[in-house]
Amino acid sequence: MLDGLRQRLDAVGLPFRALLLSDALMLLAMMVARVAVPWWIVHEGGAGHLALYAVVQAVVAFVSMPLLSPLGDRYSKRLLITLGLLIFAAEGAVMATLATLGIYHLWLVIALEALPVIAMSLILPASLSIAADLVPAERFADALALQKSAQAFGRLIGPVLGGTALAVSGTAAALWLHWVMVLAAAMLAWRIPSIARHPGEGGAKRWWRDLRAGLRATWSIPIERGRIAISFLVMVCFTPAVGMLVPLKVQSLGLSGAWLGACEAALSLGMLAGALGIAARLADYLGRYRAAIGGIMLEGLALALAGFTSNPYLLVICYAVTGVGLAMVMLVGQTHRMLAIPEDFRARIVAVSMMVMQIAGTLGPGLAGIALTSIPVREVYVVFGLAEFVFAFGYFLVPRYREFLALGHDEVRGWYGRQFPGAFRRAESDSGSPMSGKS
Repeated sequence: MLDGLRQRLDAVGLPFRALLLSDALMLLAMMVARVAVPWWIVHEGGAGHLALYAVVQAVVAFVSMPLLSPLGDRYSKRLLITLGLLIFAAEGAVMATLATLGIYHLWLVIALEALPVIAMSLILPASLSIAADLVPAERFADALALQKSAQAFGRLIGPVLGGTALAVSGTAAALWLHWVMVLAAAMLAWRIPSIARHPGEGGAKRWWRDLRAGLRATWSIPIERGRIAISFLVMVCFTPAVGMLVPLKVQSLGLSGAWLGACEAALSLGMLAGALGIAARLADYLGRYRAAIGGIMLEGLALALAGFTSNPYLLVICYAVTGVGLAMVMLVGQTHRMLAIPEDFRARIVAVSMMVMQIAGTLGPGLAGIALTSIPVREVYVVFGLAEFVFAFGYFLVPRYREFLALGHDEVRGWYGRQFPGAFRRAESDSGSPMSGKS
């Protein structure tokens, strides 16, 4: 297994390995903060503060993602990723200082935590699409699997470190740890080669035309339109179930912050196990179509059980199973989508999808917060998990989705451009430039 991993790493080259290390450290740092900040809010302000924090974070992401996403198709992705990580680091230093001094004010925390959300609007579209720039097409599937594995490793270790820091030294120590790792990730990101971009002319007008082009292209592709609509419903349930409800569930059972770290780590362990082979084996056995939909159903059932159980060990197992389901969904569908989208539209179309998911990310925590005012967290959790399971059946209605996922990696490259050329011609016409013809 180690020899196989070494061969895959050698095949993708040094530039992509720098991205893998940066991604792993970035996710590691993010997960430390994801454990520390909500735990701080819950203990200082309770469920009401946490619900408000989650909603505002989602609103900021909803606004910033479409506004900043066109930059990923026009400027150096290395620059965007590094800049985003430096914003992260600056905010992390201020948050750690506040925690060290014992200063807590909800709106100050919300304002500061908006900065990493904006930074992720620079990082994510660039990070998710840069693999196609750094490796040859025949290695793209391996590269994406390695990237997900590196991210899952960061997601796995981060909560363990964050939970340990909380249990041993408190919130301030966890936040300083977060800051150190973000700085290291930024230094590694700067080692990624800078792919030449041609931003062109037009300033704000050009940026606005690019944004409209991404929205128009997404709406004109029936598979994307249908998939995003169902994913929106799924994410309304999934976002609070793996976000704001987790520390509330742990607190409701009278457990320590270390258990919160264990739950987050279990989710990441499941994702890592899925990325390292379980997802691929299930996709081979079930077929990509059934594996993608089955992964979401698995998530829903596991989260419903997480809400229902009072056993902390079973709770941790539920999050691990959820992680496996999430890896199945991401690795089966995302590889195909990235290969199918013409190169000049990758960051824009990915960002449109993220924008819609951020709307769901706003609505989900808001609904959960309202429900928590009159219903115990256990019942709210169960309802959200079962609702995700039910919404997964909607993917069976997405036009041509089965056909799309049945394509091989060679066949799917540029498939959107060949099957729906009008979507990109109309979008490029909107943006005031000829279609590049790349696919």
